[in-house]
Amino acid sequence: MTLRFSEICIDAHDIHALSSWWSTVLGWPAEPTDDGDIVLRAPTGADWLFLAVPDGKVVKNRIHFDFTPDDQQAEVERVLALGARRVDIGQGEQSWVVLADPEGNEFCILARG
Repeated sequence: MTLRFSEICIDAHDIHALSSWWSTVLGWPAEPTDDGDIVLRAPTGADWLFLAVPDGKVVKNRIHFDFTPDDQQAEVERVLALGARRVDIGQGEQSWVVLADPEGNEFCILARG
């Protein structure tokens, strides 16, 4: 039996706002699904599917995204300007920067190389 990774499902209180935010950050198109969800079409084929949930995020993520940009500082500044915020999850002094999206989901922007 073979499994193929097809999508990442992201719970969101406001799927339209959060998917729009990530669409802007990543430059991926967002489109509604027949089920009323929102999907971001990733160029790699592993789409991001935003699913509506009634509650907000309350604890640290058990899984998160790492991104490696060409210019870490420029990318951190760009994403912060779009509405991300810096978060401290106990990482201490590291080469990566931990941020959170508008609904509080943590992600990291790594140093290149």
